[in-house]
Amino acid sequence: MSARKTALKALLRVDENSGYSNLVLDKALRSCQLSERDRSFAAALFYGVLERRLTLDAVLEQYTARPKRKVDTTVWEILRMAAYQIFYMDKVPDSAAVNEAVILTKQSGKGKASGFVNGILRNLLRSRGTVEFPPQHGSRLHRLSVQYSCPEWLISMWESAYGKDITLKIMENCFLRPPLYARVNTLKINREKLIDLLHQESIKASSVVWLEDALKLDNTGSIAQSKCFQHGLFHIQDLASQLCCKLFGAKPGERIYDVCAAPGGKTFTIAQRMHDDGEIRSFDQYKGKVCLIQKGAQRLGIHCISAALRDAAAGSDPLPPADRVLCDVPCSGLGILRRKPEIRYKSPESIDSLPILQYRILCRSADLLRPGGVLLYSTCTLNPAENQANTQRFLSEHPIFAALPLHLPKGIQRTIKEPENQLTLFPQTNQTDGFFISAFRREESFNHAGYQIHDTGRTERGL
Repeated sequence: MSARKTALKALLRVDENSGYSNLVLDKALRSCQLSERDRSFAAALFYGVLERRLTLDAVLEQYTARPKRKVDTTVWEILRMAAYQIFYMDKVPDSAAVNEAVILTKQSGKGKASGFVNGILRNLLRSRGTVEFPPQHGSRLHRLSVQYSCPEWLISMWESAYGKDITLKIMENCFLRPPLYARVNTLKINREKLIDLLHQESIKASSVVWLEDALKLDNTGSIAQSKCFQHGLFHIQDLASQLCCKLFGAKPGERIYDVCAAPGGKTFTIAQRMHDDGEIRSFDQYKGKVCLIQKGAQRLGIHCISAALRDAAAGSDPLPPADRVLCDVPCSGLGILRRKPEIRYKSPESIDSLPILQYRILCRSADLLRPGGVLLYSTCTLNPAENQANTQRFLSEHPIFAALPLHLPKGIQRTIKEPENQLTLFPQTNQTDGFFISAFRREESFNHAGYQIHDTGRTERGL
């Protein structure tokens, strides 16, 4: 199977099954025999077309009298791929982009459309340089949507929440290659020695100034093939998640619950920060994901973690009170568009129900804490409805909890004004994923029934 055919197969799978791009591409690459060079080309084409989908559609629609919805899905995806090569891949000759698109159309069983594909692309080439690229017409939001391949509703939401300047930087950042970060497994090795061992594998590793035991990796190739990785000397984790674990503040000997833990990165980092001393119970509602946590802990040599099935939103089974609970809820993922560009094309309706689920998980998680315990809520999204709105509602409806200020490491910059117990991370500011963190403490002056205890011995229901 050719690199272009592999990319097409993966793109169609994302379209048809709403699959995560990284998982879909990995599966497609495993199913074919490609050279390393062709694998890289297929990946670049796949992610490039996903990132620029709205831009490519706006360009192609200028050259066809048929609406996109009336063109066969496979044929339209082939047109997108060819247009991406023409406009964004300088090393691919225009003639190759067109010819290979026609061949791929025939190979995909769409031979009758090969003339249509050839005609559209030839017209595009003839007018290139004389027609505005990308097309700039319509409202301001529409022009931004076409230029940055970002839906108008999402741009509007970000501008309302963060302002036009920050929104523009978010969209620009979506096209940048995300950095790769690792967390040193301090149970087995220190940072300096791991950097030396990675260097011996030709992997460049550099320290992160503001976060201890975090490394930025370059020239990695396949991480799973690294001897250091296989020996459990590190795990891959973005800086935002590593910072979340630092702010969580877990201490040796404590009982910790991670209620939505899979695939386990935060659980592992918390265990390392606790020196593998204490009890960490990591939960997920899917058996396969629980197995991922167990396998990860085994590879890293961590013993204080137990992983089990549990529905965080139901929370029906009783558990002993915990010292700290991490509530990293399922979210829309709008903070990781650099890694999963397909997320931006979700409909707003598919996101609308998430805050309800998230709030239910947050409330159920709060019930697991002892008096004086710490609850941390986090998401990997940039959406106030999933972030600030949920945490503010929680404080207003749970008087036995107080906002717990976050003590940020020196070097972390805030992008927006927000309460001290909240932090919104933006990719353009600290080179992290987009992320949200908020912390709370359960007051010790309330008993488990929610009544405030006074010096007189009387009790009063918290309002």
